[in-house]
Amino acid sequence: MLEYPIVLRMPPSLKMTEEQFFEFCQINRDLPIETNRFGELLIMSPAGSETGNREFNICLQLGLWSEEDGTGLAFSSSTGFTLSTGAKKSPDVSWIKLERWNSLSPEEQQKFAPICPDFVLELMSPSDNLKTLQAKMTEYMEEPGVKLGWLIDRKERKVYIYRPGMPNECLENPENVSGDPILPGFVLNMSRVW
Repeated sequence: MLEYPIVLRMPPSLKMTEEQFFEFCQINRDLPIETNRFGELLIMSPAGSETGNREFNICLQLGLWSEEDGTGLAFSSSTGFTLSTGAKKSPDVSWIKLERWNSLSPEEQQKFAPICPDFVLELMSPSDNLKTLQAKMTEYMEEPGVKLGWLIDRKERKVYIYRPGMPNECLENPENVSGDPILPGFVLNMSRVW
Protein backbone atom coordinates (compact mmCIF):
# COMPACT_ATOMS: atom_id res chain seq x y z
CA MET A 1 0.00 0.00 0.00
CA LEU A 2 1.33 3.45 -0.93
CA GLU A 3 1.98 5.91 1.84
CA TYR A 4 1.12 9.54 1.17
CA PRO A 5 2.45 12.01 0.48
CA ILE A 6 4.75 10.52 -2.12
CA VAL A 7 7.98 12.55 -2.03
CA LEU A 8 9.79 13.14 -5.33
CA ARG A 9 13.29 14.51 -5.01
CA MET A 10 14.52 16.54 -7.97
CA PRO A 11 18.13 17.12 -8.99
CA PRO A 12 19.06 20.80 -8.48
CA SER A 13 19.54 21.16 -12.25
CA LEU A 14 15.82 20.36 -12.76
CA LYS A 15 14.50 22.95 -10.31
CA MET A 16 11.29 24.45 -11.74
CA THR A 17 10.58 28.16 -11.86
CA GLU A 18 7.33 29.47 -10.33
CA GLU A 19 5.80 29.56 -13.82
CA GLN A 20 6.92 26.02 -14.66
CA PHE A 21 5.59 24.63 -11.37
CA PHE A 22 2.23 26.32 -11.96
CA GLU A 23 2.11 24.84 -15.48
CA PHE A 24 3.16 21.42 -14.13
CA CYS A 25 0.23 21.52 -11.68
CA GLN A 26 -2.19 22.59 -14.44
CA ILE A 27 -1.11 19.70 -16.66
CA ASN A 28 -1.50 17.27 -13.73
CA ARG A 29 -4.63 18.82 -12.21
CA ASP A 30 -5.98 15.43 -11.03
CA LEU A 31 -3.04 15.12 -8.63
CA PRO A 32 -2.88 17.26 -5.49
CA ILE A 33 0.73 18.49 -5.67
CA GLU A 34 2.64 20.56 -3.12
CA THR A 35 6.30 21.31 -2.49
CA ASN A 36 8.16 21.58 0.77
CA ARG A 37 10.81 24.10 1.78
CA PHE A 38 13.50 21.83 0.28
CA GLY A 39 11.93 21.93 -3.19
CA GLU A 40 10.80 18.31 -3.08
CA LEU A 41 7.53 17.52 -4.86
CA LEU A 42 4.82 16.05 -2.62
CA ILE A 43 2.13 14.04 -4.39
CA MET A 44 -0.89 13.83 -2.12
CA SER A 45 -3.69 11.30 -2.25
CA PRO A 46 -6.94 12.68 -3.64
CA ALA A 47 -9.64 12.83 -0.98
CA GLY A 48 -12.06 9.91 -0.86
CA SER A 49 -15.74 10.61 -1.36
CA GLU A 50 -16.64 10.70 2.33
CA THR A 51 -13.72 12.98 3.23
CA GLY A 52 -14.53 15.18 0.21
CA ASN A 53 -18.09 15.56 1.47
CA ARG A 54 -16.92 16.54 4.96
CA GLU A 55 -14.42 19.00 3.47
CA PHE A 56 -17.25 20.50 1.41
CA ASN A 57 -19.34 20.93 4.57
CA ILE A 58 -16.47 22.77 6.25
CA CYS A 59 -15.99 24.98 3.15
CA LEU A 60 -19.72 25.69 3.08
CA GLN A 61 -19.83 26.71 6.74
CA LEU A 62 -16.73 28.93 6.45
CA GLY A 63 -17.89 30.33 3.10
CA LEU A 64 -21.32 31.36 4.41
CA TRP A 65 -19.72 33.01 7.45
CA SER A 66 -17.11 34.73 5.24
CA GLU A 67 -19.75 36.15 2.89
CA GLU A 68 -21.75 37.53 5.81
CA ASP A 69 -18.68 38.82 7.67
CA GLY A 70 -17.18 40.48 4.57
CA THR A 71 -13.69 41.08 6.01
CA GLY A 72 -11.90 38.34 4.08
CA LEU A 73 -12.01 35.61 1.46
CA ALA A 74 -12.39 31.85 1.93
CA PHE A 75 -10.53 29.33 -0.26
CA SER A 76 -10.97 25.64 -1.08
CA SER A 77 -8.38 22.85 -1.20
CA SER A 78 -7.69 23.44 -4.89
CA THR A 79 -5.97 26.75 -4.00
CA GLY A 80 -2.19 26.85 -3.82
CA PHE A 81 -0.17 29.39 -1.84
CA THR A 82 3.58 30.08 -1.94
CA LEU A 83 4.98 30.33 1.58
CA SER A 84 7.93 32.53 2.56
CA THR A 85 10.20 29.44 2.51
CA GLY A 86 9.29 28.82 -1.14
CA ALA A 87 7.11 25.82 -0.22
CA LYS A 88 3.82 25.60 -2.09
CA LYS A 89 0.91 24.40 0.02
CA SER A 90 -2.80 23.83 -0.50
CA PRO A 91 -4.67 23.78 2.81
CA ASP A 92 -8.00 21.94 2.71
CA VAL A 93 -9.77 25.16 3.75
CA SER A 94 -8.34 28.64 4.32
CA TRP A 95 -9.24 32.29 4.81
CA ILE A 96 -7.35 35.56 4.24
CA LYS A 97 -8.17 39.08 5.45
CA LEU A 98 -9.14 41.35 2.55
CA GLU A 99 -6.43 43.95 3.22
CA ARG A 100 -3.73 41.26 3.02
CA TRP A 101 -5.25 39.76 -0.14
CA ASN A 102 -5.68 43.18 -1.76
CA SER A 103 -2.01 44.00 -1.08
CA LEU A 104 -1.10 41.37 -3.71
CA SER A 105 -0.88 42.31 -7.37
CA PRO A 106 -3.48 40.87 -9.78
CA GLU A 107 -0.70 38.71 -11.26
CA GLU A 108 0.19 37.32 -7.81
CA GLN A 109 -3.48 36.54 -7.14
CA GLN A 110 -3.75 34.55 -10.39
CA LYS A 111 -1.12 31.89 -9.60
CA PHE A 112 0.03 30.42 -6.28
CA ALA A 113 -0.24 33.65 -4.31
CA PRO A 114 2.88 34.50 -2.26
CA ILE A 115 1.03 34.59 1.05
CA CYS A 116 0.13 32.27 3.89
CA PRO A 117 -3.55 32.54 4.85
CA ASP A 118 -4.59 33.98 8.22
CA PHE A 119 -6.49 30.72 8.88
CA VAL A 120 -5.61 27.24 7.61
CA LEU A 121 -7.45 23.96 8.13
CA GLU A 122 -6.38 20.43 7.32
CA LEU A 123 -8.88 17.54 7.40
CA MET A 124 -7.28 14.11 7.85
CA SER A 125 -8.17 11.47 5.28
CA PRO A 126 -7.83 7.76 6.02
CA SER A 127 -4.68 7.76 3.83
CA ASP A 128 -3.09 10.69 5.75
CA ASN A 129 -0.43 10.34 8.41
CA LEU A 130 -1.02 12.38 11.59
CA LYS A 131 2.68 13.19 12.12
CA THR A 132 3.01 14.42 8.52
CA LEU A 133 -0.01 16.71 8.91
CA GLN A 134 1.19 17.95 12.30
CA ALA A 135 4.52 18.86 10.68
CA LYS A 136 2.61 20.69 7.92
CA MET A 137 0.64 22.64 10.54
CA THR A 138 3.87 23.55 12.34
CA GLU A 139 5.27 24.79 9.01
CA TYR A 140 2.19 27.01 8.57
CA MET A 141 2.63 28.43 12.09
CA GLU A 142 6.16 29.56 11.23
CA GLU A 143 4.78 31.75 8.44
CA PRO A 144 4.23 35.50 8.74
CA GLY A 145 0.53 36.37 8.65
CA VAL A 146 -0.93 33.07 9.83
CA LYS A 147 -2.94 33.44 13.02
CA LEU A 148 -4.88 30.19 13.45
CA GLY A 149 -4.79 26.60 12.26
CA TRP A 150 -7.03 23.59 12.82
CA LEU A 151 -6.12 19.97 12.14
CA ILE A 152 -9.19 17.73 12.26
CA ASP A 153 -8.73 14.01 12.90
CA ARG A 154 -12.16 12.52 12.15
CA LYS A 155 -11.17 8.96 13.06
CA GLU A 156 -10.13 9.93 16.61
CA ARG A 157 -12.69 12.78 16.79
CA LYS A 158 -10.01 15.31 17.75
CA VAL A 159 -9.37 18.88 16.69
CA TYR A 160 -5.84 20.20 17.12
CA ILE A 161 -5.69 23.99 17.48
CA TYR A 162 -2.53 25.81 16.37
CA ARG A 163 -1.66 29.44 17.11
CA PRO A 164 1.77 30.98 16.45
CA GLY A 165 3.93 31.26 19.54
CA MET A 166 1.46 29.33 21.71
CA PRO A 167 1.24 25.68 22.80
CA ASN A 168 -1.01 23.53 20.62
CA GLU A 169 -4.38 22.57 22.03
CA CYS A 170 -6.35 19.35 21.45
CA LEU A 171 -10.14 19.24 21.72
CA GLU A 172 -11.64 15.77 22.24
CA ASN A 173 -14.91 15.18 20.38
CA PRO A 174 -16.13 18.80 20.43
CA GLU A 175 -19.65 19.67 19.25
CA ASN A 176 -18.42 23.02 17.90
CA VAL A 177 -15.12 24.82 17.39
CA SER A 178 -14.95 28.61 17.65
CA GLY A 179 -12.72 30.71 15.40
CA ASP A 180 -12.80 33.72 17.75
CA PRO A 181 -11.04 36.12 17.78
CA ILE A 182 -9.36 35.51 14.38
CA LEU A 183 -12.66 34.54 12.70
CA PRO A 184 -15.07 36.57 14.86
CA GLY A 185 -18.40 34.82 15.20
CA PHE A 186 -17.41 31.75 13.15
CA VAL A 187 -18.34 28.46 14.84
CA LEU A 188 -17.74 25.18 13.01
CA ASN A 189 -20.56 22.68 13.65
CA MET A 190 -18.69 19.40 14.05
CA SER A 191 -21.80 17.22 13.55
CA ARG A 192 -21.40 18.05 9.84
CA VAL A 193 -17.77 16.91 9.97
CA TRP A 194 -17.75 13.75 12.11
